[in-house]
Amino acid sequence: MNNLDEIFSESQSGGDYARRYISYLSELLRSLDVEAVEKTIEVFQKARSDGKTIFFVGNGGSAATCSHFAEDLAYGTWTQGKRPFRGLSLADNAAYLTAVANDECYENVFVGQLRNLLNKGDVLVAISASGNSPNVIKAVEYANSNGGITIGMTGFDGGKLKGICHHCCHIRTAKGAYGPVEDIHLVLDHIISTYLMYMLRKE
Repeated sequence: MNNLDEIFSESQSGGDYARRYISYLSELLRSLDVEAVEKTIEVFQKARSDGKTIFFVGNGGSAATCSHFAEDLAYGTWTQGKRPFRGLSLADNAAYLTAVANDECYENVFVGQLRNLLNKGDVLVAISASGNSPNVIKAVEYANSNGGITIGMTGFDGGKLKGICHHCCHIRTAKGAYGPVEDIHLVLDHIISTYLMYMLRKE
């Protein structure tokens, strides 16, 4: 059983389930490796100063987090007269994604875009709760082999992703706890993006 199975089985009502879920999220937040978060911030700041692009890849709920994170980074931090962050989600171009999936294979939907877009020194943020999504793994391997800097955001036991990224924000949970992992990944987006927004305003 994962933690949500236990939370549900012990809950007496919807409200009780909500309280237990919130308590579990609080535990996960307290367990965050803030040094990994700080390293991610440093990598993003260097990418900005060097004029590099920060790409995001993920599937399903993680794809939605990619879109949200890229928007928060590129527009949410935007400050008049300051060099912007270049953030782009590779989960958003339906025509490109389906063309690659149809003509090649689904595992190449992100690599197919990186072949055209990735430059040396660019950053790839790979978001996957399991850490084992084949198309995400291939994207990281491609970036690693072509001068990219890779950051993983994962859950469960970290999967393969944890071991192949240069840096990783890992939310350790029971296998299958997708919701809580995705919740924390979005919190990481807001922690990182709001910090960078305030730093730009301070410059």
